[in-house]
This record gives sequence, structure tokens and C-alpha cells, in this order.
Amino acid sequence: MRSGTTPSESLSAFDEMIDSAGDPRPGMAGIAGVLSGLGADGLAERARLRDAYLDRQGITFSLSGRERPLPLDLVPRVVAAEEWERVELGIRQRIRALEMFLADVYGAGEILEDGVISRRLVTSSKHYHRAAFGLVPPNGVRIHVAGIDLIRDEAGEFRVLEDNLRCPSGVSYVLENRRTLAHVLPEVFAGQQVRSVFEYPERLLDALRAAAPSDVADPTVAVLTPGVHNSAHFEHAFLARRMGTELVEGRDLFCRDDRLWMRTVRGPRPVHVIYRRIDDEFLDPVHFVPDSLLGVPGLLNAARAGNVAIANAVGNGVADDKAIYPHVPKMIDYYLGETAILPNVETYDLSDPDQRQHVLERLDRMVVKPVDGSGGYGLVIGNQASEAVLAETAQTILADPRSWIAQPIVNLSTCPTVVGDGAVEPRHVDLRPFAVNDGDETYVLPGGLTRVALPKGSLVVNSSQGGGSKDTWVLEEERREVGTDGRTPPPRVTRVRRSAVARHHAPVVADDRLRQQEGQQQQTRTAAAAEGDDGSGAGTAKTGDQPC
Repeated sequence: MRSGTTPSESLSAFDEMIDSAGDPRPGMAGIAGVLSGLGADGLAERARLRDAYLDRQGITFSLSGRERPLPLDLVPRVVAAEEWERVELGIRQRIRALEMFLADVYGAGEILEDGVISRRLVTSSKHYHRAAFGLVPPNGVRIHVAGIDLIRDEAGEFRVLEDNLRCPSGVSYVLENRRTLAHVLPEVFAGQQVRSVFEYPERLLDALRAAAPSDVADPTVAVLTPGVHNSAHFEHAFLARRMGTELVEGRDLFCRDDRLWMRTVRGPRPVHVIYRRIDDEFLDPVHFVPDSLLGVPGLLNAARAGNVAIANAVGNGVADDKAIYPHVPKMIDYYLGETAILPNVETYDLSDPDQRQHVLERLDRMVVKPVDGSGGYGLVIGNQASEAVLAETAQTILADPRSWIAQPIVNLSTCPTVVGDGAVEPRHVDLRPFAVNDGDETYVLPGGLTRVALPKGSLVVNSSQGGGSKDTWVLEEERREVGTDGRTPPPRVTRVRRSAVARHHAPVVADDRLRQQEGQQQQTRTAAAAEGDDGSGAGTAKTGDQPC
């Protein structure tokens, strides 16, 4: 089963701080100076301040049934402006092609008729829902929000690792990472021109309002959450608060006459756009899981009647099925007549006998993933698995090859990371940029969520597997075009004085509704613990977001 030296052992990871000549990469010289000036003791003190700030602000997520502060690293990740421009173009291109693919497979099916992608491959996907066939959204958009996971290979090239088109999570941490780092380590921003991330909630709200039925002048938007037990509930409440929309559960909604209504103290109120953070299977018990208490009976009928928009659309999961993922470059060529700007990671289709045999002979050099998995669950990293695990994996693949894909082990790029008692060491990272599509424009959030594998040598970056995150900086272009009035527009970031100091007291949260939600969440968990439940919400663990 062992085939010799693995790629991760033979090729060095791309260093995102120091280039091949030993010089700091763009934007990293100032950061290196701050880290050196603070030293290990100073960084350890800032880490304690960070944890206290996150805890007081309630910026947490659930891991193994326990709420804990988001593990944010103190060293930001920096992406140069020209590098980001290519990433941005590649993500927009990819989303255009995936939108056309979804419209096609739930409509005319031309890509299947032409044999570009196997009809059986599409219809056998767990996330291909016949209930969504022929359902056309009001403005034609199915992918309102996307999270495209990227890695940098050993040569430093950005590659797409996977697409998240159902309920991608993690964007709230992007915004809070920036706020937190500016609070606890403000001097690291001195002299830097970093693009802002704080317009995301407004962009999202604009996209959701644009998705409303065309005859509605002032649409009502609501965020549908599985409830306080869900590991991403903080994000659901965060986005609802930032957008100024209602945060609702399934029990707060009902359908009547093919319209969606929200229960209020002043009587029923129509809802025109639902930003759902619930999986398809639990969204409408009329069409999917009949005993689901999380969704709304009749919601799909209301959507089919054109009276409500569901974001993201039902059935999107067929496009982010990992067995479909290898075919996205062909979609780009088929629908757009273009070559993919961002290449995929090399991926093997295990339903093909030749590719399957190739993988089985080199299983210790592969990462094997379930096609409908997320959050790092179920994957097998060949060079870290025992002979027994490899043998079991081989048998599992042979029994059901459609349910698995394989990729060569890629040595993810590394960024300096504060570990232990303030020491700085390289750790592997990936990147999840978020994109918002309003039908006219696709906005790509500058930076996105950098996830970092905290254990030394680990390639698993998912927070659901114990990983952490970083504030991700996209540098502003040095030269800006002169406006029609002859003036150079101001930079999109406020410069921070090098003399700025960290505040040792977090600002008081003044939002009563957020405090009420946090109190409700804590009371529910306390009651669950008293009854012998671990409070993890096992019944809803798989009914919400695609984990980050």
C-alpha cells in the first residue's frame, strides 16, 4: 500500500512571508518588525488580551459541544493587489459558469445531452433534487453567496480546492477578525494600505433584496436559522443584526396561498426573501424530510409560484458535489468559451476504473474525500494513515466509488503563526473568499477567511477540526487612477499611527436584541447540560451551514 516518498515530503511548502531571495514579501516587512519588537512575551500578552476580547464580545463557535472563542492568530496573512486581482477574476468566472450549469441541469439539460458531463453523475448526486426542477428564481440567481476554497501549491499558484454553494459559513469571522486585530494589535496596521471588508453586510442585503419578486417594491428579508444549538448560530445572528433583518426559526414562519408569512405581535407579515442557513433536506417537510421541525411546510410551492426567493437556491449542492468539481473547467469552456483562470487541484474520478486503479496503487500519496462531506470530516490523508486505515479505505472505495474522490497530497503554503508562549512558527493555511451575486455584479470580499492548521505539520485547517483563522489583508494598489476632477481618490483604509496602543477594555455591546439572543443561547445550553445533554445540538449538527 505504501509507494515511497510523498509529495509533501519531497517538495517544500510555499512561504508566504519570505521569498526565494530571503526578502520579505510585499506588506510583510512592517509586520515582521512589529513581531520582532514585541517578542515572545509581548505576543503572549496580546494573545491573552485577544482571548478576553473575543470572550467578552461573544465571538465563539461550538466545537465538540463546547462554546469557545474563535482561535484567531495574531499574524495577518497578506495578499498583494495583483495576486488578488487574478483571484477575483477567477472567482467571478467560476460563479458565472456554475450559475449556468445549475440553470441547465434544472432546465434544458443541454450539457448532459451533449455529453460534456454524464447525466448519471449528476442525477446520482445526493444533492440533486428533482423538486427543484423547473424552479426559476425571480432574478435568475441561484448562487447568491459562494465560498470558494483556495490553496496555494508548492509553486505559490492559487488553485481551487472545492466550491461551497449551499450555505457557506465563516464570513462573520472575517469581519470580526479585522475588528479584533485592530483592537489588540493596532500597530501592525501602521503604514499599510489594506482594503476594507466591512461593506459585506450591505452588499449581501442588496443582493438579497435584488432577488425578491419583481412586483415587490420594498421586500422583507429574513435570515432562517436552525436555532441556538447550531454551531454557526453566532454568524446567523451577526448577519441579521448587521443587515437589519429579522432572525427567524421555522416555527416563526408559515405558508398560506403559496405565500410565506412571518408571525409577529401585530399579525402575519409577508416575507419575500429568505436567506436560509438550513440544508435542503430540512427546509420543507412537504418535499423533503417529512418530520423536519426546522423548515417551513409549503416553502418550495411558494418559491415555485414566484412569491418568495430562497437564497441560496434549493438544489445548489449538485454543483458543489466533489464528484462534479473536476468537471468545472469543462463547464467554463462549454458555457463561456474560456479557459479557467483559477485551476483545480488535480482530482481523480474514482468511478472511472483506470483512475481508480491508479489511486489504489498510490493511496498513501493521496487525500481521499467523501463527495458530500464538509468541515474536514471523513477525509483520509494517505501519508498520515496507518496500513489498516488505508486497507479499509481501499475497500470502501471499491464498494462505492461514486461516493469518493482522490487528490494528490498538496503541501499547503505556510504563514507565520503565533504558537505556544508567543513563539512564531510556520503553519499551513488555505483561503475561503466569499462572493455575493446580485444578478448584475459579483462582489468578491477582499481577502476572505484564512484558515490555519494549528498543530505542527497538520494539513487540516477546518475550525470544526480544531483549526484557527487569520485576518486576511488584500493590499491596496499603490497607484490609483486620477479622477475627472484631477484629484487622486483617497485610499479605502484609514492609516493607523505606529504609536497606537492596544485597548485593554472591550467596548460595551449596546444591542439589546443580540444580548437577548446570547442569553437565550446560554440558558438553553445550561438547561441541556442539566438534563444530561452535551448541548451540542446533535440533532441539528448536519442541518445548517457548510462548516468552515
